[in-house]
Amino acid sequence: MADLTSLTSSAYSQALEVIASVEPRIAEATRKELADQRSSLKLIASENYASPAVLLTMGTWFSDKYAEGTVGHRFYAGCQNVDTVETIAAEHARELFGAEYAYVQPHSGIDANLVAFWSILAHRVESPALEKLGARGVNELTDVDWETLRHELGNQRLLGMSLDAGGHLTHGFRPNISGKMFHQQQYGTDPVTGLLDYDVVAAKAREFKPLILVAGYSAYPRRVDFAKMREIADEVGATLMVDMAHFAGLVAGKVFTGDEDPVPHAHVVTSTTHKSLRGPRGGIVLATEEYAPSVDRGCPMVLGGPLSHVMAAKAVAFAEARQDSFKTYAQQVADNAKSLAEGFMKRGAKLVTDGTDNHIVLVDVSGFGLTGRQAESALLDAGIVTNRNSVPADPNGAWYTSGVRLGTPALTTRGFGHDEFDNVAELIVHVLQNAEAGTTKAGGPSKASYLLPDGLADKVKAASAEMLDKHPLYPGLELT
Repeated sequence: MADLTSLTSSAYSQALEVIASVEPRIAEATRKELADQRSSLKLIASENYASPAVLLTMGTWFSDKYAEGTVGHRFYAGCQNVDTVETIAAEHARELFGAEYAYVQPHSGIDANLVAFWSILAHRVESPALEKLGARGVNELTDVDWETLRHELGNQRLLGMSLDAGGHLTHGFRPNISGKMFHQQQYGTDPVTGLLDYDVVAAKAREFKPLILVAGYSAYPRRVDFAKMREIADEVGATLMVDMAHFAGLVAGKVFTGDEDPVPHAHVVTSTTHKSLRGPRGGIVLATEEYAPSVDRGCPMVLGGPLSHVMAAKAVAFAEARQDSFKTYAQQVADNAKSLAEGFMKRGAKLVTDGTDNHIVLVDVSGFGLTGRQAESALLDAGIVTNRNSVPADPNGAWYTSGVRLGTPALTTRGFGHDEFDNVAELIVHVLQNAEAGTTKAGGPSKASYLLPDGLADKVKAASAEMLDKHPLYPGLELT
């Protein structure tokens, strides 16, 4: 029997031939995407490289199935195999995270958060409100009844981390649905250190009295004490919801344990399944048994038909994450982030919170005379893929920003270690030191355009290629 590498090469080569027979441009774009990912330094904190097993699992006939409902209670016939897939995925998720209940249907992280929000509302608000309205069936409620219920559901308070402090747009950011669903306020970080001040969060919670306290982050380079967050939630009678989308891999890999593991402390935990977990793009909700019945109504409450082929891929990814090798990987992700941060600081770059103890490094590029958008674009020209990001009290707002967010999960998957990440910091600083802000058509300073010296981008790409060639992406995978 052929080895797995040759089988993988054959599978993808033949799949692309089939695709090309219908739409060759898509096959070509797919080939080019692999080439681009192989030749660039991927430092986007929310991206990774899924294994061939995970990727291949998504390309099956499970894609053809509708399966609204839950295991054993579907609205469509013929879902017995989907039931098997969902059961296995949920089982792996519960064991991986030590959760009482796992819901693996959400299509994305935002969907997972919507399921969580509405599940909490249903558990905390809807059921008690329905009881007050009497013992009638739901179909017997009057328009006045429903107006009362809608008012109660839509008039609840949510307290989450502000976007510029490192929170996510789904944590109450006004343009997002979460900011429109709730009467919301936000907590930030210390203006000097950039760190969470739990006393300030507690004071804010006592004053605002939220129904939901959201913890978790997308651009905060430090760990969170979830035991303290639970104490704050309990004191004000709030449900603690943790969005661990970014650091779920560090939880699964046991880098975050005890008070830094949100699962034992939160009522509801949400996550994506890609990012540091290295699975397919999708979402998941973990919950205590108390909230499980409400979460289980995610479809049809918020979601449409689950993506059965993606649930199958989640099961494979969770199985991979339960292996000892994933713990080694997760620890290396955190170690590499420290190496990257140290590499920046010794070269004079300013970091939010002056370092990291998770997988994120947030560089304040204002010291280079650049906006985040200019820095992101200049780095991309040099083959370094990052994303611009707000810093606390960002004068440039959420579009242009003053920061660049970096993450170590993807390059760690490729095998990069301390020396390579130190070299990565050197290359990035070299680009930023030599980039210049451009001007607008009117001659004024621009927040978007930039200039790089001739030849600099090619030199950086060549230096990157030396490292990338030593750590090939999907080694042995050759497309014919």
